[in-house]
Amino acid sequence: MTDSGDTEALKPSQAGREFAPSVGSVTERGELALVLTGGGARGAYQVGMLRYLARTYPELHIPIQTGVSAGAINIALLAQHHGSFRQAVDELASLWAELIPEKIFRVDVGSLVGNIGRWGLRLTAGGITDARTRALVDTAPLRQFLEESLAPVGGELTGIDYNLQRGRLRAVAISTTDYTTGQSVIWVQGGEIETWERPGRISRQCRITVDHIMASAALPLFFPAVQIGPHWYGDGGIRLTAPLSPALHLGASKILTVSTRYDRSRSEASRPDIAGYPPPAQVIGLLLDAIFLELVDQDVARMERMNDVLRRVPQERREGMRIVEVLVMRPSKDLARIAAEYEPRLPRAFRMLTRGLGTRETRSPDVLSMLMFQDDYAKRLMALGESDAERRGEELDRFINGHAGEHGLTD
Repeated sequence: MTDSGDTEALKPSQAGREFAPSVGSVTERGELALVLTGGGARGAYQVGMLRYLARTYPELHIPIQTGVSAGAINIALLAQHHGSFRQAVDELASLWAELIPEKIFRVDVGSLVGNIGRWGLRLTAGGITDARTRALVDTAPLRQFLEESLAPVGGELTGIDYNLQRGRLRAVAISTTDYTTGQSVIWVQGGEIETWERPGRISRQCRITVDHIMASAALPLFFPAVQIGPHWYGDGGIRLTAPLSPALHLGASKILTVSTRYDRSRSEASRPDIAGYPPPAQVIGLLLDAIFLELVDQDVARMERMNDVLRRVPQERREGMRIVEVLVMRPSKDLARIAAEYEPRLPRAFRMLTRGLGTRETRSPDVLSMLMFQDDYAKRLMALGESDAERRGEELDRFINGHAGEHGLTD
């Protein structure tokens, strides 16, 4: 298993070394899973990494695909596409390259002021008013964007069933949070799937719809929850303490996961991002980081420890447990600092809202990086993701083609 908790990019001398990846690589050593985490607009970085994979392995098959939040949107577009892996990723990249805030949420003054006003009225009236607001922004444009991009039939993503039937997929899982019960709910579509239940999280078989994707991507407080049946669901990262668990339950023996969290050096982590009292943007950013960006590292660390234990146990005594190789891809630069460069291009009303939260008072505005649904920012992140993946090309090839052996990869 790879040292995925703090995986670094290959050194420049290694990154420049040429290699010849296998054509149409499909691992022979078990089920390969792709796990895409959350992070709002940071999801464009994932697309950049996928763009390198698609360019290098255009016919790659990834039988198990799981996603949460922005990762759920990317997984939905990949899983339902009728073409090759490269064709699916090319279409996904094209969609991100055309992204503007107006395609994700309403940015007009009336909508934003109305939502904020209803919140203020509810707070000051002690809950006795009928004034209700479900979130800071209205995401009706995102639903329209997904329906146009995914072409659902009666809300259902029929392309997933098509790919399951022809054997290109084994299972797809989308994670949500049930606001009604507080549980993490993983919606699974696939053949011969056994559902599972753990403390605080359960799985349910279903035919995945646009509602499941909208719910998984509903950033807490900023985006409204989505009703599925009698319950209301929000962002899947809120309660999913083990982001890799859906892929494990679905039978993965290799997991490729893409985190959008920049791993700061010790000196960077010790350097203050703000001066004086922390503005709301700093506090909200830390909370969102804890929800979406840090849990995958904790989960990988747990899996590493379990792999180390299993390697010391003879296979006949492992009681059905298996070693699972994991490779984590992550940004080589701070995506929040990059977002700050593009902040002046935000729509005026929305820009005033984010500045009111204090996004210009911190050097690393994480909350802004998650809401920066702009084409220029998305293109910058995709380019970074592709270059980061290319620098680790040899490592990716060893992982995908199964050359690492039971003891996993090393940096």
